[in-house]
Amino acid sequence: MRDADLPALVRAAAGGDERAWAKLVERFAGLVWAVARGHGLDQADAADVSQTTWLRLAEHLQVIREPDRLGAWLATTARRECLRTLRRKESHVSVDECADWMCGDVALELGDEMLTKERDAALWSAFEALSSNCKALLRALLSDPPPSYAELSEAFEMPIGSIGPTRARCLDRLRDRIEPRPVHAPSRRSAVVTAKRRVS
Repeated sequence: MRDADLPALVRAAAGGDERAWAKLVERFAGLVWAVARGHGLDQADAADVSQTTWLRLAEHLQVIREPDRLGAWLATTARRECLRTLRRKESHVSVDECADWMCGDVALELGDEMLTKERDAALWSAFEALSSNCKALLRALLSDPPPSYAELSEAFEMPIGSIGPTRARCLDRLRDRIEPRPVHAPSRRSAVVTAKRRVS
């Protein structure tokens, strides 16, 4: 769906068109969910935040002033609901708790499956060690369909021009945690120069 279609869909949904409402949910459900999970909420709390966010939209649908920026409105609303939930719980979800992509009692098999499982576990362990801002941004970028930079800027209170560089830094940190860069031994010439400096 093109963003140019949003105002028409919002107007139709506000008029009671269920198909238009369904299209809005289909377009933005991933973004709302990513914002909720990006704030460290477990599945149950994220589902509550998602449901409340859509309820808020239903309540305000007829008074949305900029329907072409509905994604940003939803992202901001979801973020506020997340912060309200976190304040109510008075603590963030522990890193040690089971993440939704790692839960399940799937039995380990020999061979490639075991290696794959170990690799995935290492990946998500490294991911959980990132800062909360990095985790939230990367989760949002992985939503389907991906949110626009304008929506991300609104959701995370970040200038649009900072999103790309921040994403690159977060991915670099993730890569370094998975595959630490080798420390190269100094060349013979640099070692000699260092030794001369110490002598002098």
